[in-house]
Amino acid sequence: MPNPNPAAMEFLLTRRSRPAKTLDVPIPTRADLYPLLTAAGRSPDHGKLEPWRFIVLERAALSRLASLVDARGAQLNRSPEDISKARMQFADGHLAVAVIEAQKPSEKIPPLEQTYSAGAACLALLNAALASGWGANWLSGWPAHDRGFVEEGLGLAAHERVAGFIHIGTERSAPPERPRPDIDAITTWMSE
Repeated sequence: MPNPNPAAMEFLLTRRSRPAKTLDVPIPTRADLYPLLTAAGRSPDHGKLEPWRFIVLERAALSRLASLVDARGAQLNRSPEDISKARMQFADGHLAVAVIEAQKPSEKIPPLEQTYSAGAACLALLNAALASGWGANWLSGWPAHDRGFVEEGLGLAAHERVAGFIHIGTERSAPPERPRPDIDAITTWMSE
């Protein structure tokens, strides 16, 4: 017989990311952040490889990354709009956690499953922040996929990549509700 957790189920049915641009101070302290990171570390991880790690980006680091977005965007001939949008993620942020996919060699666990595990760590961190009462948002953008940006800005090794930037803070204003998937339209039942 299942042992339901109605409060957890209600949270999952009503959870809502908060736009990063609506997040402000106060932000979690290091002590506040530790249980959120611990929850993310409990993500599904076939083979116990831990194919992810976390980089906590505090205000000074976010400012430095905003400047790097400008430099890399110019080098890559990105449009001023692309540069501005990407820069705002870092310039306007107060705290973010970069979830880094760090695949491990394994004959048993395929690389794609390690990628899924890194994505699960992003969602677990996002949900842990929301469940703790913080506003949170999972972003990426072109800087997350630019080798120059991630190697210079985050010190990533050649085998590592950004799975997401999880921005965390206090929500200034609640966004309007948005349409949700039609579960009947995207679900197939197979009985045989």
